[in-house]
Amino acid sequence: MCSLSKNTSALSNIYLMRNHCNGRNILPVLGVVITLFLLGCGGDPFKQVDTPTRGTIKVAIDDSYRLFMESEIYTFETIYHYSRFDTIYNTETEVFKDFMNDSVPLIIVNRKLTERENEILTSRQIVPKTTLIAYDAVALIVNNENPDEDIPYDRIRDIFTGKITAWNQINPSSRLGPVNVVFDHYKSGNPRYFREKFELDSLPANCYAVLSNREVISYVESHVNVLGVISVNWISDKRDSVSNDFLNRIKVVGVSTPGDSGPDASYYQPYQAYIAEGVYPFIREVYCINRQTYSGLAFGLSAYIASDKGQLIILHSGLVPATQPIRIVEIKH
Repeated sequence: MCSLSKNTSALSNIYLMRNHCNGRNILPVLGVVITLFLLGCGGDPFKQVDTPTRGTIKVAIDDSYRLFMESEIYTFETIYHYSRFDTIYNTETEVFKDFMNDSVPLIIVNRKLTERENEILTSRQIVPKTTLIAYDAVALIVNNENPDEDIPYDRIRDIFTGKITAWNQINPSSRLGPVNVVFDHYKSGNPRYFREKFELDSLPANCYAVLSNREVISYVESHVNVLGVISVNWISDKRDSVSNDFLNRIKVVGVSTPGDSGPDASYYQPYQAYIAEGVYPFIREVYCINRQTYSGLAFGLSAYIASDKGQLIILHSGLVPATQPIRIVEIKH
């Protein structure tokens, strides 16, 4: 904040210079004085009230989207040199908790605000702005030694409703024993997704959670009877070394469409084309939600991600852009 003495001193300097110059070349002089005046007021661009392209804010991001959001933020900061984002990667539950507590002005998540959450914000005279930025999917993965890498949708549903508890109920010749389902975290959006998808109050006793998507992949890699549940962005970017490493360590399950479980059933993995066409059955939407009451940096980042450049980053990450059409080319052998 500027002190009153600094204001008075700066204005006095302007007056003296005006008399000295007698009106000649006053604009350059004024420019220098105003610049010095602003710097004396703490004119660090990172500490001023943020605008759409400068300042510093916190952003809470569902860990499902760590990989593509690292690229989005890096590119934005490269273009707009006076912007900085303090990124917090966390579970869905913690991300929304920070948002509702006014700890962060912007979140990247795969669900909208609930009616109750909207009511709370409205009571505080906050009108959140929700921007659809992408479509992604929940991926199912198995050990490389597991022969059952194509599972009918109806069998997946029966696993999550507790009707199927052993691999030989899917494949009578299987000797893998019980089906253990492992999620990335009990507070993540992945278990919530399947509870809502199959209208469940709770998941069955054979469902467990570790602490991250990385840990799910490591656990599946070392346990042959496990069905892992991860966010597809961790394995969707074929140009990313992290994604490629993970894909070499596990197999991605193909799933049929609901009701298609016969011998001629078609199976779809969570590839970009199948997400775009809507044939992969476990698809969801990704949102930026901004609670700033002014046009600040949260608005700027949301707008950038929804722009052509931001959508191109999403396309390259293996997800489906929400605002940019993609071209699907069928290759015939």
